[in-house]
Amino acid sequence: MVENKLKKGLSKRHVFFIAFGSAIGTGLFYGSAAAIKLAGPSVLFAYCIAGAAVFMVMRALGEMALHTPAAGSFGYYATTFISPLAGFITGWTYVFEMALVCLTDITAFATYMDFWYVGVSPWIWTLGITLIITAINLAAVKIYGELEFWLSVVKIVAIIAMVLAGVIILTYGLNYSHHASAGLHNLWSNGGWMPNGWFGLIASFSVVVFAFGGIEIIGLTAIETKNAEKNIPKSINAIPFRILLFYIMTLTMLMSIYPWDKIGLEGSPFVTIFNSIGIKSAANIFNVVVITAAISAINSDMYGASRMMYGLAQEGQTLKRLNYISKNGTPISAVFVMFLALLVGVVLNYFYHEGLFFFIAAMATFATVLVWLMILLSQVYMRMKLPKDQIATLKYPVPFWPLGPILAILFMIFIIVVIGIVPETRVALWIGLIWVIFLVGCYYLSQVMNKKKAV
Repeated sequence: MVENKLKKGLSKRHVFFIAFGSAIGTGLFYGSAAAIKLAGPSVLFAYCIAGAAVFMVMRALGEMALHTPAAGSFGYYATTFISPLAGFITGWTYVFEMALVCLTDITAFATYMDFWYVGVSPWIWTLGITLIITAINLAAVKIYGELEFWLSVVKIVAIIAMVLAGVIILTYGLNYSHHASAGLHNLWSNGGWMPNGWFGLIASFSVVVFAFGGIEIIGLTAIETKNAEKNIPKSINAIPFRILLFYIMTLTMLMSIYPWDKIGLEGSPFVTIFNSIGIKSAANIFNVVVITAAISAINSDMYGASRMMYGLAQEGQTLKRLNYISKNGTPISAVFVMFLALLVGVVLNYFYHEGLFFFIAAMATFATVLVWLMILLSQVYMRMKLPKDQIATLKYPVPFWPLGPILAILFMIFIIVVIGIVPETRVALWIGLIWVIFLVGCYYLSQVMNKKKAV
């Protein structure tokens, strides 16, 4: 084992599909029903608003990534442009976020496998997928990129097929259900556009935001991407299209084909779509897609967390051993830490599988929003510190400056408040605040220990 640099093993094709794949995961396939239940058809507004804020986050990250490419990405930027404490909190909160999302995804994976193999203990599936994904992440980054490319292709094809199926049903009026006829009228005829009022719409943001979590991984790929100056902007600029296709169009079709108040009550909404066009093996087809999404998410989460820990080690904000990487450019020590975190998930699935997903997902939402908030603040601080002549030469400037970032920052604060207001997610806010206090304590403790060593 030697210490060297991360290698540029990701091509334009890899980065583009990693960006696409990051927008399609467990939050869409597993969490969209919960968001619809809270807000009804008005959930489409929630996805549009959250999507606009996420795009602003990614533009802010893209501006910093192309101005100063660095291992650790937004963790490094928070350290450099705000303070070492801010970087420490940002970096470790992202690792915390990825660990939590990994736990939700391996839990979902076990649930999906139970569809085919009823009675098999969930911990067996979680352990199996943990070993497989760890092995993949110990290989060269090109292997990771290639796997993500093909997994993303499967997910994208599935989403497009669902949208086309919806168009066919709405156009030809296929008889898909005894409950009601298909049509756009289903968006407003079952209790109205906003059946649960403004509180239902506001509460749905706590679920909607989780669906976009992990998209910031694009920033972490910059230092391992060939010709990043062209490929990273193209990937980020495609985010509005991905949100429009994957979330808005898909859920519009879903709620037009099937009454929103029945979604999630009689099986998976996506299984319902396949059944509606007469495909007898609908459940099996859907299961392949959601398993693919889960594997892709776990793979990306482990990649992102390991690269962040490597970046933190480079900044001296964690154990130096996490700075070591193999000859093929893989931070194997950091990957091993994530492997240990997933083993915790295996144990939890052994003792407490039921209800584990949504509890951990709520905590992941808080961590996600905090990371996005720090990205936005880092970009604002960078702009304040840069000379005017350098600002004029930024390769990928954030749009609508300064109004865009300010509105996005206010939105992130709003989401944190929402997490505290909604009874089901309130505990996540308290756990998140305890986490931040814990990180602050760890940071200052490490500072004291370093001073003693220096003496």
